[in-house]
Amino acid sequence: MNRVLLIVDEISTWIGKTAGWCILVLTFTTSYEVFVRYLFLAPTEWAFDASYMLYGTLFMLAGAYTLSRNGHVRGDFIYRAWSPRTQARWDLVLYFLFFFPGMLAFIYAGYGYAQLSWLVHEHSSASPFGPPVYHFKSLIPIVGVLMVTQGIVEVIRCIMCIHTGEWPKRLHDVEELEKVMLEKAEHGDYQVVKELEEIGQRRGDI
Repeated sequence: MNRVLLIVDEISTWIGKTAGWCILVLTFTTSYEVFVRYLFLAPTEWAFDASYMLYGTLFMLAGAYTLSRNGHVRGDFIYRAWSPRTQARWDLVLYFLFFFPGMLAFIYAGYGYAQLSWLVHEHSSASPFGPPVYHFKSLIPIVGVLMVTQGIVEVIRCIMCIHTGEWPKRLHDVEELEKVMLEKAEHGDYQVVKELEEIGQRRGDI
């Protein structure tokens, strides 16, 4: 079962990291616009539309990836003090109380927006460039489906944790030093904490 959960994590990760390339294009677009606007007094017609579409694409497609890493905002100073079982029980309640109703409404409304946009071949009215936006709006229901899929995986993890008392394995990126130190301290590994503190101090002196 855990292998299936990790496969969904990997799909969310691939989508999120692929969308991350939008950052480079967005950086180039914004830099170019600032350069030609203020140096040559020749602003582009397309930079505004390109910027919000790129940022919107990045923001939406990174949602399931962030959820797979347990990275969305929470009251961590309270949550961290709970046992894994208590964390899982609260997560399970909140997923069904807020997450799934919100995401299903997101899919329903997003599908309507996308369908109408395709029917009228909608174009942007925010700039003279006026690029088509129906492909962009199609991301809304697609992202909703990705979020619901990852949410189902997280619910299964909650149920497994309630039964075993431990969170199932999940994919991880680079951890923050503070988080690593706290986890080591919780397990009584103070020597590792001391070594990490010394490394941090040495880096601060460089």
